[in-house]
Amino acid sequence: MYRAGPSTLRAVRLSRGLATHVAQDVSKPSLATRHDWTKPEIKAIYESPLLDLVFRAAAAHRLHHDPTKIQLCTLMNIKTGGCSEDCSYCSQSSRHTTATKASRLVEIEPVLEAARKAKENGSTRFCMGAAWRDLAGRKRGFERILTMVREVRGMGMEVCTTLGMLSPDQARQLKEAGLTAYNHNLDTSREFYPTVITTRSYDERLETISAVRDAGISVCSGGILGLGESDADRIGLIYEVSNMPEHPESFPVNALVPIPGTPLENNEPIQWHTLLRTIATARIVLPTTIIRLAAGRQTLDESKQAMCFMAGANAVFTGEQMLTTPCSPWDEDKAMMGRWGLDGMRSFEQTNVARKEGAALGAAAVQPAESAGPAA
Repeated sequence: MYRAGPSTLRAVRLSRGLATHVAQDVSKPSLATRHDWTKPEIKAIYESPLLDLVFRAAAAHRLHHDPTKIQLCTLMNIKTGGCSEDCSYCSQSSRHTTATKASRLVEIEPVLEAARKAKENGSTRFCMGAAWRDLAGRKRGFERILTMVREVRGMGMEVCTTLGMLSPDQARQLKEAGLTAYNHNLDTSREFYPTVITTRSYDERLETISAVRDAGISVCSGGILGLGESDADRIGLIYEVSNMPEHPESFPVNALVPIPGTPLENNEPIQWHTLLRTIATARIVLPTTIIRLAAGRQTLDESKQAMCFMAGANAVFTGEQMLTTPCSPWDEDKAMMGRWGLDGMRSFEQTNVARKEGAALGAAAVQPAESAGPAA
């Protein structure tokens, strides 16, 4: 009969002790979604040792999401430049002298052609952005956008728009047209916000988000890193969205791409570990939310992107470009996903989106995540 020696027994006891220790750490994430986070609580998470933080975020991610799924999203600028806002980071502001030139709202067919191309390449959400403060005095333009929404939704894709501030009635009309989600970023903390934008208040942003939520549209609201903010501001941003009546369906994490002619053109790039720390903290605090790795992703190599996915990011923007900044192309992203064993998420696959869409989806659109195949 084999008898274990002293060294073997010590190894077994050590492995059991380590396994017990890890199990205690894994137990920290829970299925509960909280809306009463405090800044000190979020700060304690954000400032924890980075590898521990990523490990905890990965555990939380696996409780609520399929870790092999990434949603591919494509963004199109349907109205460029000439915006009256003074956002310090944006080349589309009429207050800054940049290479971006103002243009009229795009016609319907080029938008539908772009959406078809995006779908063929595996994107399951098509986003449309217009550079203006709000829809006041844009009745004909708004009607054209409503047609775009209806047509893209008819392709079986999720549809997102970002059109500035909305009234409750405008939000209702977008919902009736089939809009899936509305993007309206808070950008940063309430305290730091006035140093970045002066033409629209923080509360005005929150009012638009409320109108969107009340209309039954999924909320997409996140921020930008690298504006000159502090760790406290990144914590403050997560605090603001975590205490909303409903967590946003989507939390985009953008890294500032400094653009010549804007007030922030000389800002230093955000450090990757700060980006990773923000994603991981958001994943723990917003457990059911899609975390979108957005602008600036093309500056990250594959290993850094993989760490972001491990920490809870599960959507990317892909295609020819973002609004006015570079974007990783479809072929590169699909090849990367193949190397890392990641599949594309189907349209309406996320639980929160499906719940918002309700009966409009039909039973076929809400299938178990395990049945989903690759995006392309």
